[in-house]
Amino acid sequence: MVASLTNITDHPKISVVQEDYDRIQRDLNIYENRFKPVEYRGVTGKDWNREYVALNMKQVAARRMASIVFNEKAKIEVADKTAKEFVNGVLSANDFEKNLEKYLESMFALGGLAIKPYYDSTAKTIKLSWAQAPTIYPLRSNSNNISDIAIATRITKSEGKKQVYYTLLEFHEWRDSKNYTITNELYRSEINSMVGIKVPLATLYPDLQEQSVLKGFSKSMVTYIKPAGFNNLDITSPLGLAIDSNARSTAKQINDTYDQFHLEIAFGQRRIAVPDSMLQTLTDERNGTIKEVFDPKDPVFKQIPGMNMDDFGIKDLTSDIRADAYIKSINHFIKTYEFQTGFSPGTFSFDKDGLKTATEIVSENSMTYQTRNSQVSQVERGIREVIVSICELASAVGLYHGKIPAMDEITVDFDDGVFVDKNAQADYLIKLFQAGLTPKYRVLMRINGLDEKSAKAMVAEIDDETINSTPTTQEEPPAVDPTKE
Repeated sequence: MVASLTNITDHPKISVVQEDYDRIQRDLNIYENRFKPVEYRGVTGKDWNREYVALNMKQVAARRMASIVFNEKAKIEVADKTAKEFVNGVLSANDFEKNLEKYLESMFALGGLAIKPYYDSTAKTIKLSWAQAPTIYPLRSNSNNISDIAIATRITKSEGKKQVYYTLLEFHEWRDSKNYTITNELYRSEINSMVGIKVPLATLYPDLQEQSVLKGFSKSMVTYIKPAGFNNLDITSPLGLAIDSNARSTAKQINDTYDQFHLEIAFGQRRIAVPDSMLQTLTDERNGTIKEVFDPKDPVFKQIPGMNMDDFGIKDLTSDIRADAYIKSINHFIKTYEFQTGFSPGTFSFDKDGLKTATEIVSENSMTYQTRNSQVSQVERGIREVIVSICELASAVGLYHGKIPAMDEITVDFDDGVFVDKNAQADYLIKLFQAGLTPKYRVLMRINGLDEKSAKAMVAEIDDETINSTPTTQEEPPAVDPTKE
């Protein structure tokens, strides 16, 4: 029995250490562009604070990787026709393609993503919930995946004049090979940094059971996906790493240089030193009010007390902005960042107009293409597991009565258009068809971006035109004169 928790990782069922989540929190702070203000001392010796201006490469790199790994052009196929129809309906109702691309950005930025189907008894349908890295806690794992997992949900409520923090822990465990158990625990705290004391579920969830035992499941309902690659920061942890976890110092160099560049521009505005006699005031004889000759809000002119025009004159104090030096420095660090995160050189660049992303076709030998292929393998396995879980849950609650598809009966056709020359791809697919290695409708699906039904209709239309244009009778031979031999 657990009476109270300071951190979620203090729970005896959870097998990861708090340091992993401290790292995830640091990644989250950077991803959300939350940095401490910069403290500095002004010319008079007074201490000041200013906002830290960062070039958020973590978000840029994660968004770029998510878009090239999975987008709405990807096609998910299930071999069994009944299962395919049911799965497509669930995925479409949950806007799966758009949500997956969005949450993959979070996965690449923070190191993990969990997808869980659940039964909505009100709508009588299967829905999908998404959990991000800070809320995912492994209970038991092996070298391949995480078999038991906990998902944390944080809720803030006002009770009287107090802010109260509730944490719902949902444990998914295998008690044995047949019994799949879901356990729910609720904790309450008046301190934001603590999980708190265990309270009855009915406090917030009167209809939620403390424990449910399910049968007929081959895998956990929760599918955990993480970026490809080994967690070298904690070799015993089952959690994944953000794609730039090993480039944190380089990202800091980029941010620091960009912040200094911003400061250079801010303090590089035009400044003109003038004697204070030039900034005199005039008195209006009609009403006695005092008016300034110059706008007092004008930051350009800086007065020098005790000087006059003859002694000092007017002096321009403006210094040149070192834009080229800063841009070259930022681009130098970006090249290092690209190498550390698995992107091809030139994927990102910085100039006077800001940060840019390369849009040219990338060859199959490029680093980005190889990195993307590794990430695709992880995501494809995750999609297959989600589909199996959807069918098993729907079967358990009576929504689906067909066959549960096996993992190898589910395929995901990822769109390679950003990498592959369309003409070269078309030639390759036509050669496959001519060699009898792929049907004609699949060639049309890939080349023209059609669905299976439209592609088959086009094949039938093409075949009809071919038949109609082919002569049905042979030309008659010339007549023979019987009088001639």
